[in-house]
Amino acid sequence: MEYRILGKTGLKISRLGFGGIPIQRIDAEGTKKLLHEMVKKGINYIDTARGYTVSEEYLGYAMEGIRDKFVVATKSMARTKDAMRADIETSLGNLRTDYIDLYQVHNPSMEQLEQVMGEDGALQALQEAKAEGKIGHIGLTAHSTAVFEKALELDWVETIMFPYNIVENQGEELIRRCTEKNIGFIDMKPLAGGAIEDASLALRYICANRDVTVVIPGMAEMTELDQNIKACEDETPLSGEELQKMEEIKQQLGTDFCRRCNYCAPCTVGINIPSVFLFAGYLQRYNLADWAKDRYSTLPVKASACIECGECEKRCPYHLPIREKLKKCAEDMGE
Repeated sequence: MEYRILGKTGLKISRLGFGGIPIQRIDAEGTKKLLHEMVKKGINYIDTARGYTVSEEYLGYAMEGIRDKFVVATKSMARTKDAMRADIETSLGNLRTDYIDLYQVHNPSMEQLEQVMGEDGALQALQEAKAEGKIGHIGLTAHSTAVFEKALELDWVETIMFPYNIVENQGEELIRRCTEKNIGFIDMKPLAGGAIEDASLALRYICANRDVTVVIPGMAEMTELDQNIKACEDETPLSGEELQKMEEIKQQLGTDFCRRCNYCAPCTVGINIPSVFLFAGYLQRYNLADWAKDRYSTLPVKASACIECGECEKRCPYHLPIREKLKKCAEDMGE
Protein backbone atom coordinates (compact mmCIF):
# COMPACT_ATOMS: atom_id res chain seq x y z
CA MET A 1 0.00 0.00 0.00
CA GLU A 2 1.27 3.45 -0.94
CA TYR A 3 1.15 6.16 1.72
CA ARG A 4 0.89 9.91 1.22
CA ILE A 5 1.09 12.97 3.47
CA LEU A 6 -2.31 14.66 3.73
CA GLY A 7 -1.18 18.19 2.92
CA LYS A 8 -0.44 20.55 5.77
CA THR A 9 -2.03 18.15 8.31
CA GLY A 10 1.16 16.07 8.20
CA LEU A 11 -0.92 12.91 8.58
CA LYS A 12 0.48 9.84 6.83
CA ILE A 13 -2.40 8.06 5.12
CA SER A 14 -3.00 5.22 2.66
CA ARG A 15 -3.64 6.26 -0.96
CA LEU A 16 -6.82 4.19 -0.83
CA GLY A 17 -9.22 5.24 1.90
CA PHE A 18 -12.50 3.83 3.14
CA GLY A 19 -15.73 5.63 2.27
CA GLY A 20 -18.27 5.08 5.04
CA ILE A 21 -21.55 5.60 3.17
CA PRO A 22 -22.34 1.99 2.05
CA ILE A 23 -21.93 0.40 5.49
CA GLN A 24 -25.37 1.85 6.24
CA ARG A 25 -26.59 -1.14 4.19
CA ILE A 26 -24.91 -3.78 6.37
CA ASP A 27 -24.45 -3.86 10.16
CA ALA A 28 -21.97 -3.22 12.94
CA GLU A 29 -20.51 -6.73 12.83
CA GLY A 30 -19.98 -6.56 9.07
CA THR A 31 -18.26 -3.20 9.53
CA LYS A 32 -16.00 -4.68 12.18
CA LYS A 33 -14.89 -7.47 9.84
CA LEU A 34 -14.13 -4.95 7.11
CA LEU A 35 -12.04 -2.73 9.38
CA HIS A 36 -10.01 -5.62 10.77
CA GLU A 37 -9.28 -6.72 7.21
CA MET A 38 -8.30 -3.14 6.34
CA VAL A 39 -5.72 -3.18 9.13
CA LYS A 40 -4.18 -6.30 7.58
CA LYS A 41 -4.16 -4.72 4.11
CA GLY A 42 -2.68 -1.38 5.23
CA ILE A 43 -5.68 0.92 4.70
CA ASN A 44 -5.68 3.49 7.49
CA TYR A 45 -7.94 6.34 6.30
CA ILE A 46 -11.66 6.33 7.17
CA ASP A 47 -14.25 8.83 5.96
CA THR A 48 -17.73 9.21 7.43
CA ALA A 49 -20.19 11.99 8.30
CA ARG A 50 -22.87 13.02 10.75
CA GLY A 51 -25.37 12.75 7.92
CA TYR A 52 -24.62 9.09 7.11
CA THR A 53 -27.21 7.79 9.61
CA VAL A 54 -25.58 4.86 11.51
CA SER A 55 -22.15 5.08 9.82
CA GLU A 56 -20.33 6.79 12.70
CA GLU A 57 -21.86 4.38 15.22
CA TYR A 58 -20.92 1.26 13.24
CA LEU A 59 -17.38 2.56 12.79
CA GLY A 60 -17.08 3.39 16.48
CA TYR A 61 -18.04 -0.16 17.38
CA ALA A 62 -15.73 -1.61 14.73
CA MET A 63 -12.70 0.44 15.85
CA GLU A 64 -12.78 -0.65 19.49
CA GLY A 65 -9.28 -1.90 20.31
CA ILE A 66 -7.82 -0.74 16.98
CA ARG A 67 -8.59 3.01 17.02
CA ASP A 68 -4.86 3.82 16.86
CA LYS A 69 -4.61 2.06 13.48
CA PHE A 70 -6.74 4.69 11.72
CA VAL A 71 -6.85 8.31 10.68
CA VAL A 72 -10.53 9.14 11.14
CA ALA A 73 -12.34 11.91 9.26
CA THR A 74 -15.95 12.96 9.67
CA LYS A 75 -17.99 16.02 8.76
CA SER A 76 -21.04 18.07 9.67
CA MET A 77 -23.49 20.30 7.85
CA ALA A 78 -23.82 22.50 10.95
CA ARG A 79 -23.33 26.18 10.12
CA THR A 80 -23.53 27.76 13.58
CA LYS A 81 -21.16 27.52 16.53
CA ASP A 82 -23.66 25.82 18.84
CA ALA A 83 -24.80 23.30 16.22
CA MET A 84 -21.23 22.40 15.26
CA ARG A 85 -20.18 22.04 18.89
CA ALA A 86 -23.08 19.63 19.44
CA ASP A 87 -22.21 17.64 16.32
CA ILE A 88 -18.56 17.31 17.34
CA GLU A 89 -19.62 15.87 20.70
CA THR A 90 -22.06 13.50 18.99
CA SER A 91 -19.34 12.33 16.60
CA LEU A 92 -16.92 11.70 19.46
CA GLY A 93 -19.57 9.62 21.24
CA ASN A 94 -20.59 7.69 18.14
CA LEU A 95 -16.99 6.96 17.14
CA ARG A 96 -16.13 5.95 20.74
CA THR A 97 -13.00 8.08 20.73
CA ASP A 98 -11.64 11.14 22.51
CA TYR A 99 -10.26 12.72 19.33
CA ILE A 100 -11.09 12.92 15.62
CA ASP A 101 -8.18 13.42 13.24
CA LEU A 102 -10.04 15.53 10.65
CA TYR A 103 -13.38 17.33 11.02
CA GLN A 104 -14.81 18.91 7.89
CA VAL A 105 -17.38 21.57 7.06
CA HIS A 106 -19.74 19.53 4.89
CA ASN A 107 -20.80 20.94 1.52
CA PRO A 108 -21.51 24.62 2.26
CA SER A 109 -22.85 26.99 -0.40
CA MET A 110 -21.01 30.29 -0.82
CA GLU A 111 -23.58 31.97 1.44
CA GLN A 112 -23.34 29.22 4.05
CA LEU A 113 -19.54 29.43 3.97
CA GLU A 114 -19.81 33.09 5.01
CA GLN A 115 -22.08 32.04 7.87
CA VAL A 116 -19.62 29.33 8.92
CA MET A 117 -16.82 31.92 9.15
CA GLY A 118 -18.95 34.70 10.66
CA GLU A 119 -19.75 35.60 14.25
CA ASP A 120 -20.91 32.53 16.20
CA GLY A 121 -20.29 30.45 13.09
CA ALA A 122 -19.33 26.78 12.93
CA LEU A 123 -15.64 27.59 12.40
CA GLN A 124 -15.40 28.97 15.93
CA ALA A 125 -16.56 25.65 17.38
CA LEU A 126 -14.08 23.75 15.19
CA GLN A 127 -11.17 25.96 16.22
CA GLU A 128 -12.10 25.67 19.89
CA ALA A 129 -12.35 21.88 19.59
CA LYS A 130 -8.96 21.85 17.90
CA ALA A 131 -7.45 23.88 20.74
CA GLU A 132 -8.97 21.43 23.23
CA GLY A 133 -7.49 18.43 21.40
CA LYS A 134 -10.86 17.01 20.42
CA ILE A 135 -10.11 17.35 16.71
CA GLY A 136 -6.74 17.44 15.01
CA HIS A 137 -7.38 19.27 11.75
CA ILE A 138 -10.09 21.18 9.87
CA GLY A 139 -11.17 20.62 6.27
CA LEU A 140 -14.00 21.40 3.87
CA THR A 141 -16.04 19.41 1.35
CA ALA A 142 -17.65 20.87 -1.76
CA HIS A 143 -19.62 20.03 -4.89
CA SER A 144 -19.28 23.51 -6.38
CA THR A 145 -16.10 24.71 -8.13
CA ALA A 146 -16.81 28.23 -6.80
CA VAL A 147 -16.69 26.96 -3.21
CA PHE A 148 -13.60 24.86 -4.02
CA GLU A 149 -11.80 27.90 -5.42
CA LYS A 150 -12.76 30.01 -2.40
CA ALA A 151 -11.56 27.30 -0.01
CA LEU A 152 -8.10 27.43 -1.58
CA GLU A 153 -7.79 31.00 -0.27
CA LEU A 154 -8.75 30.20 3.35
CA ASP A 155 -5.82 29.64 5.70
CA TRP A 156 -7.84 27.43 8.08
CA VAL A 157 -8.65 24.88 5.36
CA GLU A 158 -6.16 22.01 5.60
CA THR A 159 -7.95 19.57 3.29
CA ILE A 160 -10.53 19.80 0.50
CA MET A 161 -12.86 17.03 -0.64
CA PHE A 162 -14.42 17.26 -4.10
CA PRO A 163 -15.80 14.89 -6.80
CA TYR A 164 -13.29 13.72 -9.40
CA ASN A 165 -13.76 10.76 -11.72
CA ILE A 166 -13.79 9.66 -15.37
CA VAL A 167 -16.79 11.84 -16.21
CA GLU A 168 -16.23 14.71 -13.76
CA ASN A 169 -12.90 16.50 -14.14
CA GLN A 170 -14.15 20.08 -13.80
CA GLY A 171 -12.01 20.46 -10.68
CA GLU A 172 -8.74 19.19 -12.18
CA GLU A 173 -6.96 22.56 -12.23
CA LEU A 174 -8.13 23.31 -8.67
CA ILE A 175 -6.86 19.90 -7.56
CA ARG A 176 -3.45 20.81 -8.99
CA ARG A 177 -3.52 24.03 -6.97
CA CYS A 178 -4.11 21.97 -3.81
CA THR A 179 -0.67 20.46 -4.35
CA GLU A 180 0.86 23.91 -4.82
CA LYS A 181 -0.70 25.14 -1.57
CA ASN A 182 0.04 21.94 0.37
CA ILE A 183 -3.67 21.27 0.93
CA GLY A 184 -4.60 17.60 1.09
CA PHE A 185 -7.00 16.60 -1.68
CA ILE A 186 -9.58 13.92 -0.86
CA ASP A 187 -11.35 12.48 -3.88
CA MET A 188 -15.01 11.65 -3.38
CA LYS A 189 -17.45 10.11 -5.86
CA PRO A 190 -14.68 8.14 -7.65
CA LEU A 191 -17.38 5.96 -9.26
CA ALA A 192 -19.68 8.95 -9.87
CA GLY A 193 -22.01 7.78 -7.13
CA GLY A 194 -22.14 4.24 -8.51
CA ALA A 195 -22.91 5.33 -12.09
CA ILE A 196 -19.51 4.03 -13.28
CA GLU A 197 -19.65 0.24 -13.05
CA ASP A 198 -16.01 -0.54 -13.86
CA ALA A 199 -14.53 0.33 -10.47
CA SER A 200 -11.03 -0.88 -11.36
CA LEU A 201 -10.79 1.37 -14.42
CA ALA A 202 -12.24 4.30 -12.48
CA LEU A 203 -9.72 3.97 -9.63
CA ARG A 204 -6.74 3.46 -11.94
CA TYR A 205 -7.69 6.67 -13.77
CA ILE A 206 -7.84 8.60 -10.49
CA CYS A 207 -4.64 7.17 -9.01
CA ALA A 208 -2.73 8.15 -12.15
CA ASN A 209 -3.25 11.75 -11.03
CA ARG A 210 -0.52 12.42 -8.46
CA ASP A 211 -2.34 15.50 -7.19
CA VAL A 212 -4.98 13.24 -5.63
CA THR A 213 -3.82 12.51 -2.08
CA VAL A 214 -6.43 9.88 -1.23
CA VAL A 215 -9.41 8.32 -2.99
CA ILE A 216 -12.33 7.11 -0.87
CA PRO A 217 -14.65 4.66 -2.67
CA GLY A 218 -17.51 3.41 -0.57
CA MET A 219 -17.06 -0.22 0.45
CA ALA A 220 -19.34 -2.67 2.21
CA GLU A 221 -17.99 -6.07 1.11
CA MET A 222 -14.65 -7.89 1.22
CA THR A 223 -14.72 -8.39 -2.54
CA GLU A 224 -14.96 -4.61 -3.06
CA LEU A 225 -12.07 -4.09 -0.66
CA ASP A 226 -9.81 -6.54 -2.49
CA GLN A 227 -10.78 -5.25 -5.93
CA ASN A 228 -10.13 -1.63 -4.97
CA ILE A 229 -6.76 -2.39 -3.42
CA LYS A 230 -5.68 -4.24 -6.55
CA ALA A 231 -6.76 -1.33 -8.77
CA CYS A 232 -5.00 1.33 -6.70
CA GLU A 233 -1.78 -0.68 -6.63
CA ASP A 234 -1.82 -1.24 -10.42
CA GLU A 235 0.51 1.33 -11.99
CA THR A 236 0.23 -0.09 -15.51
CA PRO A 237 -0.47 2.76 -17.97
CA LEU A 238 -4.02 2.78 -19.30
CA SER A 239 -4.24 0.95 -22.63
CA GLY A 240 -5.81 2.25 -25.83
CA GLU A 241 -8.74 -0.09 -25.25
CA GLU A 242 -9.24 1.26 -21.73
CA LEU A 243 -9.05 4.87 -22.92
CA GLN A 244 -11.72 4.03 -25.51
CA LYS A 245 -13.89 2.51 -22.81
CA MET A 246 -13.51 5.70 -20.76
CA GLU A 247 -14.75 7.74 -23.72
CA GLU A 248 -17.75 5.45 -24.04
CA ILE A 249 -18.54 5.94 -20.34
CA LYS A 250 -18.32 9.71 -20.78
CA GLN A 251 -20.67 9.56 -23.76
CA GLN A 252 -23.13 7.38 -21.86
CA LEU A 253 -23.29 9.48 -18.71
CA GLY A 254 -22.50 13.02 -19.81
CA THR A 255 -22.97 15.34 -16.82
CA ASP A 256 -26.73 15.11 -16.36
CA PHE A 257 -26.89 12.14 -14.02
CA CYS A 258 -27.59 11.37 -10.38
CA ARG A 259 -24.53 10.80 -8.17
CA ARG A 260 -26.69 9.25 -5.40
CA CYS A 261 -25.45 11.74 -2.81
CA ASN A 262 -29.01 11.80 -1.37
CA TYR A 263 -28.95 15.54 -0.63
CA CYS A 264 -32.31 15.74 -2.43
CA ALA A 265 -33.95 13.84 0.46
CA PRO A 266 -36.40 13.80 2.07
CA CYS A 267 -38.92 13.77 -0.79
CA THR A 268 -42.24 15.38 0.14
CA VAL A 269 -44.17 12.24 -0.85
CA GLY A 270 -41.50 9.67 0.05
CA ILE A 271 -39.94 8.85 -3.33
CA ASN A 272 -36.46 7.35 -3.00
CA ILE A 273 -35.11 9.54 -5.81
CA PRO A 274 -31.56 8.08 -6.10
CA SER A 275 -32.96 4.53 -6.29
CA VAL A 276 -35.49 5.52 -8.97
CA PHE A 277 -32.68 7.00 -11.06
CA LEU A 278 -30.40 4.02 -10.42
CA PHE A 279 -32.95 1.45 -11.62
CA ALA A 280 -34.09 3.64 -14.53
CA GLY A 281 -30.44 4.00 -15.56
CA TYR A 282 -30.15 0.26 -16.07
CA LEU A 283 -33.04 0.46 -18.51
CA GLN A 284 -32.11 3.73 -20.20
CA ARG A 285 -28.33 3.20 -20.48
CA TYR A 286 -27.92 -0.58 -20.53
CA ASN A 287 -31.27 -1.77 -21.91
CA LEU A 288 -31.76 -4.18 -18.99
CA ALA A 289 -35.53 -3.64 -19.00
CA ASP A 290 -36.73 -6.75 -17.14
CA TRP A 291 -34.08 -6.57 -14.45
CA ALA A 292 -34.55 -2.80 -13.99
CA LYS A 293 -38.34 -3.01 -13.77
CA ASP A 294 -38.16 -5.90 -11.32
CA ARG A 295 -35.94 -3.86 -8.99
CA TYR A 296 -38.06 -0.76 -9.51
CA SER A 297 -41.20 -2.67 -8.52
CA THR A 298 -39.80 -3.10 -5.00
CA LEU A 299 -39.91 0.65 -4.35
CA PRO A 300 -42.90 1.53 -2.14
CA VAL A 301 -43.36 4.94 -3.80
CA LYS A 302 -42.94 5.21 -7.56
CA ALA A 303 -41.75 8.15 -9.69
CA SER A 304 -45.32 8.85 -10.83
CA ALA A 305 -46.17 9.97 -7.29
CA CYS A 306 -44.12 13.17 -7.75
CA ILE A 307 -46.24 16.28 -7.01
CA GLU A 308 -43.63 18.59 -8.60
CA CYS A 309 -43.10 20.64 -5.44
CA GLY A 310 -39.46 21.22 -6.44
CA GLU A 311 -38.02 20.88 -2.91
CA CYS A 312 -35.58 18.21 -4.11
CA GLU A 313 -34.19 20.49 -6.83
CA LYS A 314 -33.44 23.22 -4.28
CA ARG A 315 -31.21 20.78 -2.40
CA CYS A 316 -29.48 19.07 -5.34
CA PRO A 317 -25.83 20.25 -5.46
CA TYR A 318 -25.68 19.36 -9.18
CA HIS A 319 -28.81 21.36 -10.09
CA LEU A 320 -30.40 18.41 -11.86
CA PRO A 321 -33.91 18.82 -13.33
CA ILE A 322 -35.20 16.14 -10.97
CA ARG A 323 -38.89 16.69 -11.69
CA GLU A 324 -38.42 16.23 -15.42
CA LYS A 325 -36.19 13.21 -14.87
CA LEU A 326 -38.80 11.61 -12.59
CA LYS A 327 -41.44 12.10 -15.31
CA LYS A 328 -39.16 10.32 -17.77
CA CYS A 329 -38.56 7.48 -15.30
CA ALA A 330 -42.30 7.07 -14.71
CA GLU A 331 -42.88 6.86 -18.47
CA ASP A 332 -40.09 4.33 -19.03
CA MET A 333 -41.03 2.19 -16.04
CA GLY A 334 -44.76 2.35 -16.68
CA GLU A 335 -45.71 3.74 -13.27
